[in-house]
Amino acid sequence: MDELVALYLEGDISGTVTGTAPRSTVRAGNLPHAATAVLLRDEQDRVYVHRRTDTKDVYPGMHDAFAGGVVLAGEDPSEAAARELTEELGVTNCEIRPCLRYWYADTRTNYLAYVFEARYRRHHCGPVVHQPSEVAEGWWLDLAELVARLADPSWPFVPDGRVTLDHYLRQMPA
Repeated sequence: MDELVALYLEGDISGTVTGTAPRSTVRAGNLPHAATAVLLRDEQDRVYVHRRTDTKDVYPGMHDAFAGGVVLAGEDPSEAAARELTEELGVTNCEIRPCLRYWYADTRTNYLAYVFEARYRRHHCGPVVHQPSEVAEGWWLDLAELVARLADPSWPFVPDGRVTLDHYLRQMPA
């Protein structure tokens, strides 16, 4: 099914919706839309990192530290964040808080990034269960280890995730 995606005013950080288009049209034309990025952190402050399946439409087979995806037509970004966290990693009832938003664009995607952090508590959020069509494998990493791996240019990590993590780390309290 070709989902209907909300289109956003390009470069507008306030999140002005300008219309809708089918997901395939958004991808084919690299149209400005919005997407969520949820960093899942556990009680030890580790980050859940996963490898995307080889069939993903954007950045297939690469590693990512964010669960997320496009904001659908009529959907609130915070609702989209919770939906994507459940769809990709199977967790529910996590405490999700907004962290930041910024505009990301490259040759493959063009979106207003709504970045969230979710606190994972297994007894409350349930086990991590991968969406087989989106997540090939995953594991917990200390944030410092993730940053060290990102310094290795041979480690295939989604480009927008690198930028998002950089924004996230810069806004963290010292």
